[in-house]
Amino acid sequence: MNNTKPRVGVLLSRVRVEEKLLLGELESRAIETKVIDDRDLVLALEHRPELGVDVILERCIQHGTALYALSVFDAWAVPTVNRYEVAEICGNKLLTTMRLIRDGLPSPRTRVAFTPESALAAIEELGYPVVLKPLIGSWGRLISKVNDREAAEAIVEHKDVLGNYLHSIYYIQEYIQKPGRDIRAFVVGSETIAAIYRASDHWITNTARGGQASNCPVTPELDELCVRAARAVGGGVVAIDLLEAPEGLLVNEVNYTMEFRNSIDTTGVNIPAKIVDYVLEVARAAR
Repeated sequence: MNNTKPRVGVLLSRVRVEEKLLLGELESRAIETKVIDDRDLVLALEHRPELGVDVILERCIQHGTALYALSVFDAWAVPTVNRYEVAEICGNKLLTTMRLIRDGLPSPRTRVAFTPESALAAIEELGYPVVLKPLIGSWGRLISKVNDREAAEAIVEHKDVLGNYLHSIYYIQEYIQKPGRDIRAFVVGSETIAAIYRASDHWITNTARGGQASNCPVTPELDELCVRAARAVGGGVVAIDLLEAPEGLLVNEVNYTMEFRNSIDTTGVNIPAKIVDYVLEVARAAR
C-alpha cells in the first residue's frame, strides 16, 4: 500500500477567499500542492504529460475553462474534483433539470422552447409570473422575472438578437412564491455538511447579489433530498439551491464550483476541511 500523502493540484483562475482557505487547509496538513493558473495553462493533447499530481481540485471562474480543461484531464484518466461529467451537467441548467427529473427529484415546472413564438406560448401555458434563465450562467446574472405579456415579448425579442445561439434556447420556469429566502446546501461526497438560508427583499437571493446568510439546520429530509440531487448530477462537491414552495422543498439548481466564504462562520462548519478530506479520499482511491 502506498502510504505517502497524495499530491494535489489546484486549478484556479485567481486566488479568491475560497482558494486561500483551501490552499491554507492543504498547507496545514503538509500536503504537497501545485497551483495551476488556468490563464497560463497550455495542454498538449497528443499525449498525457507528467503532471506531478495525484488529483486536481478545479476552482476556475469561467465555466468554459473548467469544462474543457476537465474534459482533457478526464481523457487522460486524471482524477479531478469535480469530474468532467459533473461540470458538464451542472454548468447547463437544462441538463441539470433533466437529471433531476430522471431521478424523481421535486423541481419547479420548466419549459424549453427554441423560437420566440414557441417561447411566448410556453410562458402563457405556465402562467405569469415566470422566470427566464440563460442555460449557462451564475450569480443570478441575466435572470428575468416576467410578470406579463408585454414584458415577455420584450425580453424574448432581446434574447433573440443577442447573437449567441444559447440565448435562442429559452429556458422558462414557473415562479415560486418563496418566503423571502431560499436554501443553499453543501454536499461533499455522500453527506450534506451544512446549509444556509439566503434572505433578501429582492426575489433573487444570491449572496453575490446582496442576500443575507443565516444558518439552516440540516434536517434528515434536507440531507436526503440534497444527497439525491448530488448523486443525480454525478456526485462530488456541489452546492444545492432549494426553494421552499407551498407543496414542499424543490431543487432549483446544482452548482459545481461553489463559493462558501459566507457560510463557514454562519454554519460553524469547516467547509474547506471537508472539501480537502474528500479530495484526498479521491486521490487515494485512484492509487
